[in-house]
Amino acid sequence: MSNTQIATQNQKTGIASYLGSDAVKNNIAGVIGEKNITRFISSVVSAVQVNPTLAQCTNPSILSAALQGEALQLAPSPQLGQFYMVPYDKKEKVNGKWQVVAKEAQFQIGWKGYVQLAIRSGEYEKIVVNEIKKGEIEYNPITEDIATHPIMEPEEREKAETVGYYAMFKLHSGYKKEIFSPKAAILAHAKKYSQAYRTDLNKGYQNSKWTTDFDAMAKKTLIRQLIGKWGPMSVEMQQAYEKDMSVIDEDGSARYVDNAVDVEMQVAEDIETHANTVDFEEAEVVENPKPADQPKSVKVEPPKPEPEQTAVEDDIPAFMR
Repeated sequence: MSNTQIATQNQKTGIASYLGSDAVKNNIAGVIGEKNITRFISSVVSAVQVNPTLAQCTNPSILSAALQGEALQLAPSPQLGQFYMVPYDKKEKVNGKWQVVAKEAQFQIGWKGYVQLAIRSGEYEKIVVNEIKKGEIEYNPITEDIATHPIMEPEEREKAETVGYYAMFKLHSGYKKEIFSPKAAILAHAKKYSQAYRTDLNKGYQNSKWTTDFDAMAKKTLIRQLIGKWGPMSVEMQQAYEKDMSVIDEDGSARYVDNAVDVEMQVAEDIETHANTVDFEEAEVVENPKPADQPKSVKVEPPKPEPEQTAVEDDIPAFMR
């Protein structure tokens, strides 16, 4: 199915009409409450209107992604950067050949969303993530100390070359953790784990978030690693971590569509087996731990295998029925 065919298919029922139908509104009300329907629908429609490619995605996948963000009390506004609904092609074998059969909306948390969830948990006194400019950081390989020397003039700092990314949190208990990753390591991570980014690089496209907003994705990668490995994770944060970078299927399960095998195995292993203590297979980092008791790990069910199904435009997700 071509992009034109997908667009034509979705024009039969636009997202506003879909969300405004009585059947869908009643089911949304059952999930988020009657008083929140108008605000929810307005925010979803606004997010779709500013992204023509997202408008081509199946309505159920948009709704599922939006409801996941709503469950985490995060806003879908691209300007706020808390979470995004990112279009991806769903491919299936047709007559022995892989073809695009639909576009689906993937749920992606932004770095600001992770910061919001961390602060809301009540465990974090301070949490920051930022770009590091040339000459702003020193690392002592013997003591593992990280020292920063920030450029104080805003315009000068803006023009300076970004050489890496830094993330740090401090808990109310006094435990502090900071990590640094060179930009080259983040770039290698993006190439390894994002098929969309590799496609952009190979074909000169501008589709992946890694292409359109590299700094934001780099900061998300680092803060996700910092919290997931060393930080305490509330139930809300565990849910966010598990559903991040997935299409939410009709039964509410997460299906990872960008390098699906790599990402699914990574998330399942990281969460199920000592979520806060096991190393990620992510960007190389220079770490600077402060002695303290590590939070206990949390076990959750690993993601379910991807079901063989054909997307239907106007279905209501089963977990809402």
